[in-house]
This record gives sequence, structure tokens and C-alpha cells, in this order.
Amino acid sequence: MAFSPKLLIASLILILLVLTLVEAEQTMSSSTDSAETSLLRKMDCGAACAARCRLSSRPRLCRRACGTCCARCNCVPPGTSGNHEVCACYANLTTRGGRRKCP
Repeated sequence: MAFSPKLLIASLILILLVLTLVEAEQTMSSSTDSAETSLLRKMDCGAACAARCRLSSRPRLCRRACGTCCARCNCVPPGTSGNHEVCACYANLTTRGGRRKCP
């Protein structure tokens, strides 16, 4: 009962393909689960905005704007300024005049 080399190679390729598909499915399901749990968790906007606005010349105005943005986006970029690329929603909110809404 000898197997031909072509059949053996085809079987190995098929096994590798199946394993790759299973691994991809597991990766997709785990990333979906983590995304859903991060969306369900609410961020502590008060603490995050207090840290973000601690060096602002107008801290009350900064915290109010930051709180509004945090409530909508559920994220606040790290640091006291910049880093808008970390939270795209936060960076894309603008005022009626076209300026950035979030500090």
C-alpha cells in the first residue's frame, strides 16, 4: 500500500490549508470578542480629562470639552496635548467653524 508522492504532497498542502483557516478563524473570533468588550466598558472620563487638561490655561473649559468628546467617543488620547491619532473619533469631532472640538 504505497502512496504516490503526488498524493502525499497534495494531502500535506490540504492539511496546511485547513490549519491556516482554523487559525485565522480563531484570531478573528478573539479580536471580535476583545473589540466588543472594549466597546462595552465605559471609560472614566472625569479622571482621563482631568489628566488631559491639567496644564491647560483654561482647565474648566478644557475639561468640559474633553468630557463631551469622551462621552461620544469613549476614549481620550494620552498626554496633555496631541496624540490625536490614538483616538480617531476624538480627533474628527469639530466645531461649527471647522476647528477641533476636543482638546
